[in-house]
Amino acid sequence: MQEAIQKIDISVISDFHLATHASKAKSLLKYLKSIHPKTLVLNGDIIDSWRFSRSYFPKSHLKVLRQLLKMIEKGVKVVYITGNHDDVFRKFNNTKLGNFSIVNQLELDINGQKTWIFHGDVFDHIIHHSPWLAKLGAAAYGFLTLFNKFINVFLKLFSGKEMILYKSMKDRIAKRKAVLTNFEKAIANAAVSKGVDLVICGHTHIPVDKTIDTEKGSVRYINCGDWVEHFSAAECIDGEWSLNYYHSEEEEDADSPGDELFIPDKKQLYKSIVEELSVAAFF
Repeated sequence: MQEAIQKIDISVISDFHLATHASKAKSLLKYLKSIHPKTLVLNGDIIDSWRFSRSYFPKSHLKVLRQLLKMIEKGVKVVYITGNHDDVFRKFNNTKLGNFSIVNQLELDINGQKTWIFHGDVFDHIIHHSPWLAKLGAAAYGFLTLFNKFINVFLKLFSGKEMILYKSMKDRIAKRKAVLTNFEKAIANAAVSKGVDLVICGHTHIPVDKTIDTEKGSVRYINCGDWVEHFSAAECIDGEWSLNYYHSEEEEDADSPGDELFIPDKKQLYKSIVEELSVAAFF
């Protein structure tokens, strides 16, 4: 029996990190098929260009891209906000093709409430002052993801369960940081200065919905989380925003070798073209 499609006004999701082993594309695809938003905001780090490899882009990741195209064809307005891991697309800022657009930020007025949506990396001092450290952290994160998959093979054999090591580590760090982070303070100050009521970002992979007080006023801060660890989305229905979680109890299986995207080399491409044009008999 097909599940009912949830109609929502706006969905904001971020940090898919497609093209990496960390991405949970199957869970993401399930979510995308379960909603019909008027506007879908892809809030950065959708395709991970930092760790993009020609040898790894599974079919499950391609299916996510196909689903996004289907949503555009059905009239969903899709707004792609660039992040630091897909900053190669920032050169296409303000590009618009039908229902699809690429921007660096998005400002909305919903029932008189000013909403500011952006990825958030511009407020991350590590990105600006120590970019090498940010990329080193990304590489370490990728290694931990692969190690996690290896561990889960044995966990499923003996207990039938899996665990996400990097989620556990990040959650412990988050719990220690009871006070506001410099990242959140900077965003709150900027939002209040702009006269914004609500700010929505991603980047940190830590979903949260709270009010932040500054010396000049307060602002509601929502981090829409990610589709690597938390499977969360910021959603607006009838002018009301909420942070929701959509991870199913069923864990994704590791991508099998057959799920890898096959990319032929030059010789294979040439051979296929010859066969397609039916000129093999002339050689």
